[in-house]
Amino acid sequence: MRHAWKMLAAVAAMGLTAGAAQAGEVKRATFGRTSDGKAVPAITLSNSHGVSATVIAWGASLQSLKMPDRDGRIEDVVLGYPDMAGYLKQPEYFGATVGRVANRIANGRFVLDGRTYQTPVNDGPNALHGGTQGFDKVVWQVVSAKGGDTASVTLRYVSRDGDQGYPGTLTVDATYSLDENNALTIDYRATTDRTTVVNLSNHAYWNLSGEGSRNGAMGHILEIPAQSFTPVNETLIPTGERRPVAGTVFDFRTPHEIGERVRDARDMQMVYGRGYDHNWVIGDKVTPDQHLMARVHDPLSGRGFELWSNQPGLQFYSGNFINGTVTGKAQRIYRGGDAIVLEPQLFPDTVNQPAFGSARLEPGQTYRNTMTFRFATGQTTPPQQR
Repeated sequence: MRHAWKMLAAVAAMGLTAGAAQAGEVKRATFGRTSDGKAVPAITLSNSHGVSATVIAWGASLQSLKMPDRDGRIEDVVLGYPDMAGYLKQPEYFGATVGRVANRIANGRFVLDGRTYQTPVNDGPNALHGGTQGFDKVVWQVVSAKGGDTASVTLRYVSRDGDQGYPGTLTVDATYSLDENNALTIDYRATTDRTTVVNLSNHAYWNLSGEGSRNGAMGHILEIPAQSFTPVNETLIPTGERRPVAGTVFDFRTPHEIGERVRDARDMQMVYGRGYDHNWVIGDKVTPDQHLMARVHDPLSGRGFELWSNQPGLQFYSGNFINGTVTGKAQRIYRGGDAIVLEPQLFPDTVNQPAFGSARLEPGQTYRNTMTFRFATGQTTPPQQR
């Protein structure tokens, strides 16, 4: 598998080969309207190698990411809906910006400077991804969109003091950038007028065989350079322990097929999550520069990416709760394991666990989470029927 990664890196350096739009092209459209009639803009960023990303203002979401396979066949590799009706009817965090606090907060409650705050619980007894009306369920403002060597779009949302129970007015910018090296960067920045907590991430569901493919993501090969992970209780709240991955199904320090161990019920952690839905410890704190978080490769299509970020944790979710009730963009029903999610962020429930660090943001400070997906294709195995 190391040979496969080297081949992918070599191809990435040369650029994907399929013909496409001009470098740094930006197109605007209206994706649809909300239930109260508000227009939802869509911005598509393209480069000259056949890669394009469509971002919609609903949830500042990555609605589409198209890229060629080893044979030049361009397909969409992120799950999502073809129109606004799906996003309004059955929210699934497809490609969404999640916050004000991504992941889970135990009982939806935390204490900040001696005061207890309560956010809506929407995942059993816990709060998940900001609450019932998180950042994924609002229309963001398109601040700018520009072409050039790197095409980009910046969206903004102002979360008022008391929104979902959180203190302080938080101003968030989400910038998506696509360059000629086939790298998609998502840069989150936030400022506040009052001490608050924040942990933002992106919730894209990846199936590198294509979101319309009959093949799910369980055949993808995953590598995570982490020595430990944070085990959870039966409601998926971390216990506070940092457990070594060595000798467990959580050891991805060398590449493994995801489906190889995803149903291993001998480990109660896999029972609690119905598969992988855990945080891997990449570091101890947010860093000034990005570091490698994960590598993913699909042997069927030859597509792959490296994920880099400045965050200490990586939440890996193997799509366990996709239940066959959602029809996606290619009019195919999504099933459990059809896609995976990789979310760079602070550790889950950091707001209640000081040993995990701090999610605190003060006036005058700028929160930042920058993640980069470096895409490539390579002839690592013979093409198979999709």
